[in-house]
Amino acid sequence: MTMLVRAEIEERIAQGQLTFTPELDELQLQAHAVDLRLGYTFLVPRQWQVTDVGRVALTFDHLEGGEQRFDVVELEPGQYFEVLVGEGVIASTLERIALPNDLVGHLYPRSSVNRRGLAVDLSGIVDAGYQGNLIIPVHNNSLSRVVRIYPGERFCQLTLTRLTAPAMPRASRYQNKDIVVGVLPEQNSEEVALIRAGRVDELKRRFKVGPGKAEP
Repeated sequence: MTMLVRAEIEERIAQGQLTFTPELDELQLQAHAVDLRLGYTFLVPRQWQVTDVGRVALTFDHLEGGEQRFDVVELEPGQYFEVLVGEGVIASTLERIALPNDLVGHLYPRSSVNRRGLAVDLSGIVDAGYQGNLIIPVHNNSLSRVVRIYPGERFCQLTLTRLTAPAMPRASRYQNKDIVVGVLPEQNSEEVALIRAGRVDELKRRFKVGPGKAEP
């Protein structure tokens, strides 16, 4: 695998094999990466709700998903977002990207963001063939300082790596989805049921790869 440099990134864009919407500007193109800008939509986790029994804490179960577990904050141009002390929120990139099947991306925080006291945990892979905005988890690690962030500022860096052969990726749950969907439930209901029951050994047998795969 080989990481693309600026000239190769620009060539892919010119050929229509790699797209960013809105289009990149000159400030975003780096020697071997692309700076992505912060979008206007933020998800703030809810901590409690009122039910028939009273005010109760919200327990988040990612296996069930959780659109209802977030408040959506949609900013207008010129507005900013303040991340409170100890608060964690979900943001997204301004740019919607579309990767070809022979490129994967890696998303990293810009060092200037980390120096403000924000933890931006972007160690995941952007799958080959992915289309959509990218999610940015943001946490204020400061013990006493509210940190202000601005939609449109360069917030993270995307590197692009060429695969040795085109991949045949499965469509992501978040392919072409808006950030406001929150956390989607796992797609495989059988996998979820086995995990909930603590039957991981059975899960591994049932979904074994290659010869000897167990029958359902």
